[in-house]
Amino acid sequence: ALNGELQTLGGRLIEAAETAPDYRLYALDTTPPKPGMLRVAAGEGSSIKLELWALSPAAFGTFVAAIPPPLGIGTVRLADGRGGKGFMVEPAAIDGARDISSFGGWRAFMAEKAV
Repeated sequence: ALNGELQTLGGRLIEAAETAPDYRLYALDTTPPKPGMLRVAAGEGSSIKLELWALSPAAFGTFVAAIPPPLGIGTVRLADGRGGKGFMVEPAAIDGARDISSFGGWRAFMAEKAV
């Protein structure tokens, strides 16, 4: 949802990846619409498709400073065992939000919604 901001800050797409199966993905009621990923207990989650981007340290700081609540940055466990910094949502923000984990990622959800 924030690819434009990443590109403006000189971000470079590194690769597509998937999380470990420890997450649930929600469609947050925000303007513009945004995904919210929440880490859950083992056995209660799904693997979520995501993108890994590279930013300079200064650009990362600028990017993080502009992230509005209820989103934040946390460490995301990837399916291959790596960890990386990524968007997480505050648990209180998922009350009433649609669980879209079955889509496997935000892009798939948005593509289905556009049909």
